[in-house]
Amino acid sequence: MKHKPPLILMEQMVMLLVFALAAALCLQAFVKSDGLSKDSEVRDRAVTLCQNAAETLRHFGGDMGNAQVKAAEKLGYQCYQGLLFQEFDEDWNPVEEGVYRLESGGVPTEVPGLWKAKVYVVTGYHVGQEPKVIFELEVAWQQEVSGGAD
Repeated sequence: MKHKPPLILMEQMVMLLVFALAAALCLQAFVKSDGLSKDSEVRDRAVTLCQNAAETLRHFGGDMGNAQVKAAEKLGYQCYQGLLFQEFDEDWNPVEEGVYRLESGGVPTEVPGLWKAKVYVVTGYHVGQEPKVIFELEVAWQQEVSGGAD
């Protein structure tokens, strides 16, 4: 006499398979959400650094060179050949060679006395590939023009 598997055992195996598939989907969703959370955290930190650098440049004003040099002194960044920059490690601590790099350079304008700078954070700067921009913004300020009284 041959034994057929009881119907209840087959039903439990099917339920176990359905639950295993559901668990796999949930695990994928959690892994994806963790990655999105880390990306958002990196972007938020880049936004904060860009805003801080932009506001510091505007605060010091004047011509581009003056603003960059004074902003570099205030923020503890480096300024070389018209470029304000600083590198950061994965925990956003300033380092010599890091994972992230904040840069700011002048943007040409047609209006006399108006200065513009682009401030951005990139990653992949040292890897040998095209750097990926995480966040960027433009800031502008007007240089005070001293005029003689007539």
